[in-house]
Amino acid sequence: MKIRLRLAATAVSLAALSTALLAQQFTYPATKKVDQVDVYHGTKVPDPYRWLEDDSSAQTAAWVEAQNAITFPYLEAIPFRRQLQARVKELSDYPKYSSPSRKGPYYFYTSNPGLLDQSILYIQRGIDGAPEVLIDPNTWAGGGTTRLGAFAVSTDAKYAVYGISKSGSDWQQYKVMELATKKTLPDTLDWVKVSGVAWHGDGFYYSRYPEPAKGKSEKAAINEDHRVYFHKVGTPQSQDRQIYQDAANPQRFNVVETTEDERFALLTVADRGKGKDGNALFARDLSRGQREFNPVFRDITNDSYNVVDNVADKLLVETNRNAPNGRVVLVDPKKPAEAEWKTVLPERPEPLQGVSTAGGKIFATYLKDVTTKAYVYRMDGTLETEVALPGPGVAGGFGGNRDDTFVFYTFNSLNVPPTIYRYDIATKTSTIFRQPKVPGYNPELYETKSVFYPSKDGTKIPMFLVHKKGLKLDGTNPTLLYAYGGFNIVQSPTFSASRLALLEQGFVYANANLRGGGEYGEQWHQQGMKLKKQNVFDDFIAAGEWLIANKYTSSERLAIQGGSNGGLLIGAVINQRPDLARVAIPQVGVMDMLRFHKFTIGFNWIADYGSSDNEDEFKALHAYSPLHNIRAGVKYPATLITTADHDDRVVPAHSFKYAATLQEKASKETPILIRIDTKSGHGASSLTKALETTADIYAFIMHNMGLKPVSGTQ
Repeated sequence: MKIRLRLAATAVSLAALSTALLAQQFTYPATKKVDQVDVYHGTKVPDPYRWLEDDSSAQTAAWVEAQNAITFPYLEAIPFRRQLQARVKELSDYPKYSSPSRKGPYYFYTSNPGLLDQSILYIQRGIDGAPEVLIDPNTWAGGGTTRLGAFAVSTDAKYAVYGISKSGSDWQQYKVMELATKKTLPDTLDWVKVSGVAWHGDGFYYSRYPEPAKGKSEKAAINEDHRVYFHKVGTPQSQDRQIYQDAANPQRFNVVETTEDERFALLTVADRGKGKDGNALFARDLSRGQREFNPVFRDITNDSYNVVDNVADKLLVETNRNAPNGRVVLVDPKKPAEAEWKTVLPERPEPLQGVSTAGGKIFATYLKDVTTKAYVYRMDGTLETEVALPGPGVAGGFGGNRDDTFVFYTFNSLNVPPTIYRYDIATKTSTIFRQPKVPGYNPELYETKSVFYPSKDGTKIPMFLVHKKGLKLDGTNPTLLYAYGGFNIVQSPTFSASRLALLEQGFVYANANLRGGGEYGEQWHQQGMKLKKQNVFDDFIAAGEWLIANKYTSSERLAIQGGSNGGLLIGAVINQRPDLARVAIPQVGVMDMLRFHKFTIGFNWIADYGSSDNEDEFKALHAYSPLHNIRAGVKYPATLITTADHDDRVVPAHSFKYAATLQEKASKETPILIRIDTKSGHGASSLTKALETTADIYAFIMHNMGLKPVSGTQ
């Protein structure tokens, strides 16, 4: 039965409650201030809410409780919140699958029949075998917030390593399972973070940090001394053999992988804390009994090297060395000089997004104006065919084993749900393997389009739009503008079932592809990083202005949203242009640009942002830092800040300090609220929490635009 978002007569009492709350909500909890002033290159910078960085203190806990005591009653008083929650839940209640992967005789995939908090991992013998539950995280302790992290099967398909993440944390505990019996062995590996699982024989390489000292918060303390170990199945972690440590560079990431044939163990070393965006690469030829990692690419620069596969004693490497859009080369680890490389896939005008091998072929995907193009090559780089995709959209997958005869990939777009395709290598044809059916969704009712708009400096920026067909360009349509703009990440125009709850209410959804991302390769990325970060904010502001100028919406009907680096984006934009939008949703944002590198793995972001330790970079950071550029007395958009107590990536202190400052300085004409989730992390720790947060954001947006849901669902 469809839920109709329609206000009934019983909503009168809720409306009265909402009115009462609106009359008093802008008196925020008193947040104490301390006399903390830091000096950066001669500039004094006050930090009066520094005490909120201690997320384990009783004072911070009391502050969180006081904030939530305002935020949640406000949200609960929105008359249509419950109906909206129910609609978001209803739209998400359909079977979801991941693409299958194979190891030995077994296929593995995850599935969620609808609204389980966690997807279930299945195993089956052969592609047509009967699926059996292998791991069901919903049975684990934690009330649905304990997630399955890593999962890696040994080459002989005898064992599998799986990771356990609690309450959305990036920390994982590794366990080992015997696949034939589905029995979890006593092996338990703790303090695992930024790690792969690289099988070799009866054991595997993994990376971990030392156990934090007593009294130090595992959530906020800086993570240093990343080491590589080898664990032999059936032994305690205390007997694991340390393989690699770099005590002189404690903030480097050190991760090992092995090739499919286990001939090579490959050590990747990254040092982003020193502003380098690339990596070094070392190799052990295990077939020759090598005990040391020998340098293939010793120096860490802005050049990246990713081993795709090995071809006998050579390495197939994806790199941006002298190729900003990426290329694939064959490298002899015994003679790794660039002059000795053999080009397999040369650089193209479009950025290379992904490379994998399967069935003796190379599969490569490229981005053409933010949509995927996929190709199949022989191992020597000879083009065989282009994979015929269903249309403009985003495709990924294509990986497999050397003896596979088919691979899987997933395709989706703003109005096409993620659909899994099976690609037959011999016949070069794709067939639908699994296609979801979103309840009540009719794609014929919606249209998508791509546009290009000029940024402040004239650069053309792509943006994707989706909305109901028959939209009138009269400037009155409620619109949600979303973007990211950083870390060479592509903000792909992908499908969201829960987003339909807005679209069916007449919203326009706009996905802007700002500089700083990877939409047009490394040059596009570099135009939005470090001293050029202001380009990202200019690109976003120009997107909002274009939507208004072209009569899609108005400032009073525009909401803006972003998460993580995108949360930083929203915080910076509303400081610079508080008049641009009616509502702002900065989620789990990096808000203190002068101290982000002081927590957990924040130093990893210096490669993109720069550091306040550098005088020129400090000036740029200080000029746009969301926390440090809030202006007193300014009318800011209605703002809902979201974070979570177990976010150990962008620690909640960023949002805490930002919310306290914005509540202190902004005019009292619009609500400035912070929604702090519990037992959750940088991403929602369960489907329930994800849907609850989404519904609350939508309710906040609609309520502050003065909208009421129209009856009906489409």
